[in-house]
Amino acid sequence: MKKAIKLKVNGEVKELEVEPWKTLLEVLREDLGLTSVKEGCGTGDCGSCTVILNGKAVNSCLVLAVDADGGEVLTVEGLSDGSKLHPLQEAFIKYGAIQCGFCTSGMIMAAKALLDENPNPTPEEIKEALSGNICRCAGYSNIVKAILAVAKGEIK
Repeated sequence: MKKAIKLKVNGEVKELEVEPWKTLLEVLREDLGLTSVKEGCGTGDCGSCTVILNGKAVNSCLVLAVDADGGEVLTVEGLSDGSKLHPLQEAFIKYGAIQCGFCTSGMIMAAKALLDENPNPTPEEIKEALSGNICRCAGYSNIVKAILAVAKGEIK
């Protein structure tokens, strides 16, 4: 039996009927077509599915959609303003922090949650905030550089 839920996703209210076992990841990808949210492991170990839910970075593969009912979700698709990219998106491009791209959305969302909470993190704080996100291409140094550039106001 499906359950009615309401989510505010990237600034838009969405009312959906979902199976109670469906994850937020599945709803975002399958029902709402937000394909930036990736399923890498399905167990919360890789961070590819990271979104911001009610102001906090979460692994959307571990959150049931019904548990997110009434919540506010932000994905990479919600960061840009039309054709103007968010500074984190710009920085990831500029610093070559987008190798294969699979981890990029999760990394950017984890970085955004960090910068929202701590606008001037140290490299160690960035590494800690990203510790739940795996980059298979091992582009970590460029990812940290990109986030530091945004924190320092070098990319606006």
